[in-house]
Amino acid sequence: MVFSKKIGDVSEARKRRLLKRKDKKAYFKLFGKSYNKSESAIGIAFITPAVILGIIFTILPMVISLAYAFTDAYMLDLSEAKWNNFENFIRLFSDPVLWKAFGNTMIFVVVAVPVQLGIALGLALILNIKTLRCNTFFRWAFFCPVMLSLAVTSMLWMNLMDYNDGLINSILESIGLGRQLFLRSEDQALGVIIFVSVWQGAGYQMLIFLSGLKNIPPELYEAASMDGATKARQFWSITLPSIKPTFSYVMVTTLIGAFRLITQPMIMTGGGPLDSTMTMSYYIYLQGVEYWDVGYSSAIALFYTIIMSVVALTLRKVTGGDNTGEG
Repeated sequence: MVFSKKIGDVSEARKRRLLKRKDKKAYFKLFGKSYNKSESAIGIAFITPAVILGIIFTILPMVISLAYAFTDAYMLDLSEAKWNNFENFIRLFSDPVLWKAFGNTMIFVVVAVPVQLGIALGLALILNIKTLRCNTFFRWAFFCPVMLSLAVTSMLWMNLMDYNDGLINSILESIGLGRQLFLRSEDQALGVIIFVSVWQGAGYQMLIFLSGLKNIPPELYEAASMDGATKARQFWSITLPSIKPTFSYVMVTTLIGAFRLITQPMIMTGGGPLDSTMTMSYYIYLQGVEYWDVGYSSAIALFYTIIMSVVALTLRKVTGGDNTGEG
């Protein structure tokens, strides 16, 4: 009996060794970590189409654009493109329309981003009140403009602000304020585009802020109330620190979206009047698509991408966006 028991123990030990070997064969090491071969194969199969599409439609165009930035490439004859070193960059520094577009874009960013974030956060705070009636209705109403395409939104406000037949001008005239030029005015056009952009986009940021507010433990507010903290104090000491990662994400994405402004000026004003609503993205489009100057357009795009990247990364660093575990 003792002998047979020893044989059984040896057999079990051999089985365990065999299973261990099989387990080792099922894994592979990469950068010091072990990965399951079958699971990794499934993962690679899922991400491969996305990677291929990303390379074809994102990485490859970026590389080609980078190369064209140092050439005199013309849309109708790209095969004859010749290297011109830094001539395109020298040209952009002396282009008055480009710097007008840059100034307009900066005004839009500096005004629209803070206003949009402030309105979005304010709406989120209101909708986060548990005693608020019709909460779902208001949430849907504020988010509704986001569901409209920018082209539809632009056309809608163009008709509303039309000098002759627009509803807004009819109302202003009826109350004695007189008709306004709005999109035809060099002084008013950019302000109108800022207003339309904020109206259309604030609902999206509101929902993201709202999701961040929902994750704040209510016990924090209860403890603060027991200590006699006012609502303002609770906002600065609890709410803002708790949604810091959310705020950083919303700010950076909104900032990048503002830098890329193109649809509203393209449809509503065509960059006018007198380039008062010309933006960098629209100017890049005009140079490359309308005027077929691919080399110059690519140089502007490279210059502008560097500026956007520096600003976005700086703000993310300043606001502590890298520390996603905070709050």
